[in-house]
Amino acid sequence: MLGARPLHCPSSSGSKLSSTVGDLLENPTEYRRVVGSLQYCTITRPDFSYSVNQLCQFMHSSRELHWIAVKRVLRYLKGIIEFGLLYNLGTITMHAYCDSDWAGNPDDRRSTIGYGVFLGTNLISWCSKKQSVVSRSSTEAEYRSMAHTTAELYWLRMLLQELHITLSTAPSLWCDNVSAIALASNPVFHSRTKHIEINYHFVREKVVNHDIHIQHTSTQDQIADVFTKSHTANRFCFLRDNLCVCLLPHSLRGGVRVLNSITTSTKSGTESSIGERSEEDQKKMNKDNML
Repeated sequence: MLGARPLHCPSSSGSKLSSTVGDLLENPTEYRRVVGSLQYCTITRPDFSYSVNQLCQFMHSSRELHWIAVKRVLRYLKGIIEFGLLYNLGTITMHAYCDSDWAGNPDDRRSTIGYGVFLGTNLISWCSKKQSVVSRSSTEAEYRSMAHTTAELYWLRMLLQELHITLSTAPSLWCDNVSAIALASNPVFHSRTKHIEINYHFVREKVVNHDIHIQHTSTQDQIADVFTKSHTANRFCFLRDNLCVCLLPHSLRGGVRVLNSITTSTKSGTESSIGERSEEDQKKMNKDNML
């Protein structure tokens, strides 16, 4: 991958990975090792959480198309290796965006949900995961995403209270599905949605108690869209910028000294590689030998 050309987004727009398309990898060990490493990267890099989440679903049945998708993520990382989350001082307010990709999985038609929680302008929590059950409508899928985000908001709010940090206003939850917002705010709609589990109605309870405020945002401004589906390069860069993932003003990478290799040929035609040592290392070695 050293000579690979960097890409502007980790996955191609509209692409959907499947467990039945393509040939199986002869040795999936490398696939699992690389994807496992990418999971650690998503701890501090939310911009490609969706792509890694999709790749993790095929650890048991890795195929050639999945390996191609892995290399695309690596090419994306190569171009933004100096990027990271930028945190700035601001007001102590909390808000979140939630979204879902209804029936997006081509194998079992389960939806993908995602959310991002901000403290001021800083992203502090995010998630991209596949739902455990099949949603019968886009409203149900959005409502489940809203429930997961509400639980995260409530937990973070209780955590801040234990740290003696008081929010000036109740957290705001931004959603682009009008039906899901009405379902959480208006009990009249509940008789039409009995197929949704009762435990998800705690969202409305939090709304009634003024623990959260649910507001509508346009699909164009839905930041959580980056956690639920792949996008074009322009759209992806726009969403990434809104996550405050950018080129950091200061780099933590130190100076790494690379030992150059000199290749010499012997009379028999074989080659051997001799590593050059720095002058300082050579002096240290001579001193140790004298002792």
